[in-house]
Amino acid sequence: MVVLTSCPLDRLCLLSNRSIQLQTLKHNNTLKTIGHILLFLLFAFSVQAQTKTEVILLGTGTPYPDPSASGPATVVKVGDRVFLFDAGAGVMRKVNAAGLPLSGPEAVFFTHLHSDHTLGYADLILTTWIMRRTKALQAYGPHGLKSMTRHLLLAFAEDIDIRTKGLEREVPGGYRVDVHEITEGVVYERDGVRVTAIVVPHGSWKEAYGYRVDTPDRSIVISGDTAPSKNLMAASQGVDVLVHEVYLSRGVKVEDRPGGEFWPEYMRKFHTSELELGSLANLAKPKLLLLTHIIRFGGTDEEIISGIRKAGFTGDVIAGTDLGRY
Repeated sequence: MVVLTSCPLDRLCLLSNRSIQLQTLKHNNTLKTIGHILLFLLFAFSVQAQTKTEVILLGTGTPYPDPSASGPATVVKVGDRVFLFDAGAGVMRKVNAAGLPLSGPEAVFFTHLHSDHTLGYADLILTTWIMRRTKALQAYGPHGLKSMTRHLLLAFAEDIDIRTKGLEREVPGGYRVDVHEITEGVVYERDGVRVTAIVVPHGSWKEAYGYRVDTPDRSIVISGDTAPSKNLMAASQGVDVLVHEVYLSRGVKVEDRPGGEFWPEYMRKFHTSELELGSLANLAKPKLLLLTHIIRFGGTDEEIISGIRKAGFTGDVIAGTDLGRY
């Protein structure tokens, strides 16, 4: 009886095939792993893009009509969501220049009702409507905002009537505003964004607020107009960005005009000097101190920042400019 044995070459081929199969399997598993990693990274980047927070200074000006600095207006942008703080003159032009939606913000928050902070309010109401806003604008601010809103809509009643009933056929009711008159504390909280109102001293104004904005990735405080405020500094402890007004102290003097003798007192009670801000920021220690509403009195940004340094703040300081992104 003859016993047939396997050919060595057949065994070699079998081993070779098994080796190739194992290598192919490993290769496929590697590709799958790489694919999973890429999908995870794409998802992570997508989530990050949806929640990334950015501060945009639309307007850094004061009541003085400086062509290079529009009226006070600051945006906190969280992914695609836009939150506006104050609406000074020229606000919608700057919204467009910044590439933000012309249909308006998710909400607007007013620090106080001084004209330089509200002159763009009618622009915000009506231009966003003309640009196809269909929902009521959500507006938050001190008591008096309801009255201001009502009177603005009355002032533009003829315009609204023509645009609604004429050939333009704008969205009926798209100009509406839901006004929320606020007090201190959390005034807005939705989908990971919380806005807290902080009472600040602004001279003879009965109500003036700063705001703290907390988002999934950053914390931001916006001072509005204020004299040195312990409330504001307490709310600003260790924040990512403190957006604060400032004036150059050496420029304050009695002015040669009716009422000019009260100017130094006015500045002390209504605003914050570079030395006061430096001292307060040194206590709060924000990661970035961003200057806006800068009253230079003929001085320079470098001089103001130097004063902030002399008062003790050693962190990052930037003199903000219109359309700056931080």
